[in-house]
Amino acid sequence: MRITYQVGADSRHDQGKGASRRLRRAGKVPAVIYGGQGGPRSITLDHQQLLTLIDKEKFYSSIISVNVESESQPAIIRDVQMHPARNAVVHVDLQRVVESEKLKIHLPIHFKGEAVAPGVKTQGGIVSHLMQDVEVSCLPADLPEFLELDLSGMNLNDTLALGDIKLPTGVTIPELAHRNPVVVSVHSPRAAEPEPEAVAATTEVAAAGAAATPAAAAPAAGAEGGKKEEVKKDAAPAKKEGGKK
Repeated sequence: MRITYQVGADSRHDQGKGASRRLRRAGKVPAVIYGGQGGPRSITLDHQQLLTLIDKEKFYSSIISVNVESESQPAIIRDVQMHPARNAVVHVDLQRVVESEKLKIHLPIHFKGEAVAPGVKTQGGIVSHLMQDVEVSCLPADLPEFLELDLSGMNLNDTLALGDIKLPTGVTIPELAHRNPVVVSVHSPRAAEPEPEAVAATTEVAAAGAAATPAAAAPAAGAEGGKKEEVKKDAAPAKKEGGKK
C-alpha cells in the first residue's frame, strides 16, 4: 500500500459546538475517522498543516497515514468542509483503508494531447471537458493518482466517453455498468454575439423608422379628406337650385 502523506492527529473527547469552537481557536480542526475494522473515532488535526495540503489535487486521491498518538491508520479523505467566508477548514471526514478490501474513491481525469489534436490544431475546433473526475473501485495497492485520456487523435465533432479511458490493472469504474457518458468533445466555436452597442443602434433605427411611418401617412389622409369636402361644397348649390324650380 502506497502512503503519500503523513498527518498528525490527537484524540478528541469533548463534543458539541462549543468544544469545536474552542478547538478551532487553538488552531485545531475537528475530524472523524470511520470504517474498516473499528468504529467512528473523533480526532483533531492541525489546521496549518491542512491548509498546506487541501490545495493539492493528489491529497484527495491518495492514501494518507493518520498518526493518532502512537497509532497509525491508513485512510482516504472523504470530505473537507470549508468556512463559507474565509480560508479556514471547519471539519474533515476520513475513511480507514483496509489492504484486503476494495475502496471507492474519486480520481481526477488528466487530458493530454489537446494542442496537437487535428480538430483543434488544423480544423479550428475547441475542446469542452464535460467531466473532471470519476469514481473508481480498486484495492489500495492498485490505486493510481489519476486517470489519463488521450485527445491527440480527435477531429472536429468527435467525442470520447468514459469507456475510452484506459484503466490500470485492477481498477474499474462502477458507473460503466449503467451508462457511458461523454467526457470530452471537440466542436466548432459558437458564432460571436453582436456587440451591445450594435444591438442598441439597430433598435434605435428600427424605432425611428416605425415612428416616421404614421407621420408620413398623415398628409395623404388629410389630402383625401380635403377632396371629399370640395365634392360636398359643389353638391350643395345644386340642391338649392333644384329648390327654386
